[in-house]
Amino acid sequence: MALLSSIFFIILSLFVSSSSNNETAAETISAAAFDRRGGKWVLLQKSIGVSAMHMQVLKNNRVIIFDRTNVGPSNLTFPSDKKFCLNYTIHGRPAAKPHAREPITTDCTAHSLSYDFASNTLRPLIVHSDTWCSSGAVDPTGTLVQTGGFGNGTRTVRTIPPCEDDKCDWLELDQHSLMQKRWYASSQILPDGRAVVVGGRKAFTYEFFPRTNDVSHYLKFLWETADTPDKGEENNLYPFLHLLPDGNLFLFANNRSVLLDFDHTRVIKEFPVMPGGVKRNYPSSGSSVLLPLKINGSGLPEAEVLICGGAELGSYIFANRNNSDKDNMKVFKGASTSCGRIKLTDPDPKWAMETLPMPRVMSDMLLLPTGDVIIINGASNGTAGWECATNPVLNPVLYKTYERKPEARFSVLNPSTIPRMYHSSAVLLPDGRILVGGSNPHERYNFRQEFPTELSLEAYVPAYLDPKFNSLRPTILSVESRTKAVSYGLDFGVKFQLDLHTKDASEFSVALVTPSFTTHSYAMNQRMVVLEIVRFKPLYSRYRKSTDKYDCLIVARGPPKNTVAPPGYYTLFLVHSGIPSHATWVKVQ
Repeated sequence: MALLSSIFFIILSLFVSSSSNNETAAETISAAAFDRRGGKWVLLQKSIGVSAMHMQVLKNNRVIIFDRTNVGPSNLTFPSDKKFCLNYTIHGRPAAKPHAREPITTDCTAHSLSYDFASNTLRPLIVHSDTWCSSGAVDPTGTLVQTGGFGNGTRTVRTIPPCEDDKCDWLELDQHSLMQKRWYASSQILPDGRAVVVGGRKAFTYEFFPRTNDVSHYLKFLWETADTPDKGEENNLYPFLHLLPDGNLFLFANNRSVLLDFDHTRVIKEFPVMPGGVKRNYPSSGSSVLLPLKINGSGLPEAEVLICGGAELGSYIFANRNNSDKDNMKVFKGASTSCGRIKLTDPDPKWAMETLPMPRVMSDMLLLPTGDVIIINGASNGTAGWECATNPVLNPVLYKTYERKPEARFSVLNPSTIPRMYHSSAVLLPDGRILVGGSNPHERYNFRQEFPTELSLEAYVPAYLDPKFNSLRPTILSVESRTKAVSYGLDFGVKFQLDLHTKDASEFSVALVTPSFTTHSYAMNQRMVVLEIVRFKPLYSRYRKSTDKYDCLIVARGPPKNTVAPPGYYTLFLVHSGIPSHATWVKVQ
């Protein structure tokens, strides 16, 4: 499987139609035009009107995208029957008197939208409070629960459900729904369906939503890992959270990590400091991913975390200098080339260090259906923050998770032409593409700088989607279960079509993937569970002459428990010889 998955990337004949305002049509890709070594980039929209600072795919195949609400008017207007205006002061300054420098601004543009990736169309959404640098998780019903932000949004919870009629919009709960202000915090969905919200600027605590009681839990570790908060360089904001199969929470901040029993506010274990002295969290902004959890038998799977990129201490301070002062000019220090991988379920876990093909800060790391990781977006110098980075990295990198030789794990892929730096984001779509948007390296909507505010959307099309591999690609027909869901420990069937005759179950894998809430180089709640295959059955009597395909059945076993796969909606990919199907949505319960 590892060897076959390294065939990797392909292109699909993109079925996206022109946008609703006909600004641009998605490029049509032919097999001949596709670079099978490094994938393909496709411009979907020249402008969606909003910089894609935050993104989340929902089970209705819509992507919720938003930036912030106190940055000035966006380039996305509401339809005439849906006019909505906000009144605020720019950049969250206190409400001003009439003679003050910063008058209250009226903004009647949209700062959030719902994007239909199949039709390449969008719909403006209404958001009231400021979502700048907030967090999110999807609850077991498929509803996005979005937490915190800036200004009037720091303690707000917002929700949006996955409606089928395209009429749903944001619902803003009480502005004091959170116990503490959560700006640059992280969220993780838990086995019981709650979300835990951790950290944030000057918030050394965590809390749960929905609330179990009116308590936020102090965590000394968050205070200890802040470097120079008085200068804005904490290097522990947007801490990395990963729920482990034993039900405890892996928490990484700065260059340290612990295992947290969140229900009892108890640090069970502190892991070794990640070597090299590199800072990995905002504003030094590396990225982290929990590698695929592979189920073998009835036991709990092994758990490994990969963390890549970042910057050295002081990088933000040097990059944040004012160029008008000749004695205090900006300096963009080189980003880190290091990655660390640690098997947390080992009795004595230790970091194994690896080297990226190029320096990277502000990259996004996403799990692919094959189990490999794509590292995308970012810069070679500087840190996160306005005008704090330069030398954008245009080439994605493929990390081959199952390759045994570390030196053979990285492959450089084809570049985009659009810099994606601070406030860019990326998500995996159910069709296997990577949706990429955003980049707001300057305050407000500024299009005249060297790296302007970026309003476009593009797709990176991996080589595993190349039509050349269509004969290997399974097409899912149905998922069948007595419970009408993927239930813990119970068998279920996946019926599919394939061009080829095969009897070898080892050529297949069944992967459950949770779509992530991506912002600030961190794909929150991202998770892949590779299920145990119980049996494979070619249904030769079901050969379809009309399609020249064979019907087949795979029986897989659901995850062993909710600590391995928290309840909710997942995309189910069937992978054959390293080539994934388009996903179908399933509910795990």
